[in-house]
Amino acid sequence: MDREILLRLLDSAREIARAAGRAILEIAVDDAGTTTKEDGTPLTRADMASHTAIEAGLAPLEPKLPVLSEEGDLQAICTGDWGTYWCVDPLDGTKEFVKGLTDYTVNIALVLSGRPILGVIDIPAVGVTYWAARGMGAWKCRHDGEPERIAPSRCERPASAVVSRSHLDAETERFLEGLGITEVVRHGSSLKICAVADGAADIYPRFGPTCLWDTAAGAAIAIEAGCDVIDLTGKPLSYDPGGGIKHAGFVVKPAGLEVFLGPG
Repeated sequence: MDREILLRLLDSAREIARAAGRAILEIAVDDAGTTTKEDGTPLTRADMASHTAIEAGLAPLEPKLPVLSEEGDLQAICTGDWGTYWCVDPLDGTKEFVKGLTDYTVNIALVLSGRPILGVIDIPAVGVTYWAARGMGAWKCRHDGEPERIAPSRCERPASAVVSRSHLDAETERFLEGLGITEVVRHGSSLKICAVADGAADIYPRFGPTCLWDTAAGAAIAIEAGCDVIDLTGKPLSYDPGGGIKHAGFVVKPAGLEVFLGPG
């Protein structure tokens, strides 16, 4: 994709993510109208308000591209051309939002040929945005501040890890023990990927399933920052919906850091 077009889409995606974040903040946690989806995960009015804001923001952009959103029409995956598309999680970390915590995000990614080439993650409750696009570096910025470029740690052996607040399991604990990890930080949402991308943690392992929209924006940012985002066989994560909307697991780590993932 042409650099000028990519930069224009990145600027638009940042504005759209911030608008979606404002839509979330307008909805009080105790009046969020929480319901439960068929998969057992919570859904709130904030999820839908963000989804609506993102759809409205992406619709007029050129080129016109399909949108794969967690709260959209997932049956559409069976039809159409998904060579280039927007991959969206309107409110990543709904469980954290419902609990009144701040580590929930708005995720918008642009995927080309199965690879995320643009990503924006907005953290509405703390007023910070992360973003990246292929060949343009990875950045973060307070909503009222100046952008700063981010990069992962340069560790030879990981000492710190970020793990899921809601999904820490025995396999992850064994993996961390095998690495000799001495510091573990729990986060919700795609902030875990951002933590490795900006050097706040050395590694993020996930041995449970996640959907494409959970990680696409974070993967774009982490890769551009200088990280590997790999599946449990050591290959780059694919974001081709034709292969299914879930990953079995993955690891985010600084590029070049060697870790043993076990037989795959």
